[in-house]
Amino acid sequence: MEDPSFVGFLKDAETIWNDGGPLMYPLALLAFVIYFYALEMLIYFRREEYHAIDEMTWGGWILKPDTAKGTIGDIIRYSQTGVNTLRDVESRFEEIKTAHLPRVQRKIIFLSILVTVSPLMGLLGTVMGMLTTFKGLAHSTGQVIDVVAKGISEALITTQTGLIIAIPGYILVYMLTRRRQEQAAFLERVESLTLQHFNRLPKSQQEAVKV
Repeated sequence: MEDPSFVGFLKDAETIWNDGGPLMYPLALLAFVIYFYALEMLIYFRREEYHAIDEMTWGGWILKPDTAKGTIGDIIRYSQTGVNTLRDVESRFEEIKTAHLPRVQRKIIFLSILVTVSPLMGLLGTVMGMLTTFKGLAHSTGQVIDVVAKGISEALITTQTGLIIAIPGYILVYMLTRRRQEQAAFLERVESLTLQHFNRLPKSQQEAVKV
């Protein structure tokens, strides 16, 4: 037996959807793309593990790369395998940063654009609703209240929908930007400690770097 409250909710949602007009379809698509990308990036940052493992642990891995694990371990081993100079280490970290940071930044920028578009699309719905109202008033011979109500409903519902999409979206963009900054700071810290470790090695194992 269906829950009456749930059935009522579905009916209300259907009514709101229909009253919102044709712009509800692109708004729904926009919401799907925004939250799909945001979820994908949140999963990506969770898998990176850099915020879940303390510095003492991965700092020890820098001294003993063979004991390193996970994504951090891959970074540490790659930065130390086959290098002979400090410049080699710096070059490896440039490759690591290039592989990680720009790709994440591009996705955050794309997500920010989509989130910014959503309230503007809602505003477009407001304009369309007002145009529907004025057009109905111009051609109406009766039932003026129904025509006005339909146009105003379309205007307000699309605006509200755009804001409902955008407000959590802005919060997600902020969270992802913070994660990206933490990732960049983490890579800088690993690079700094790796260079310090490499600099302490016997001179026979390294070559002085002159800028």
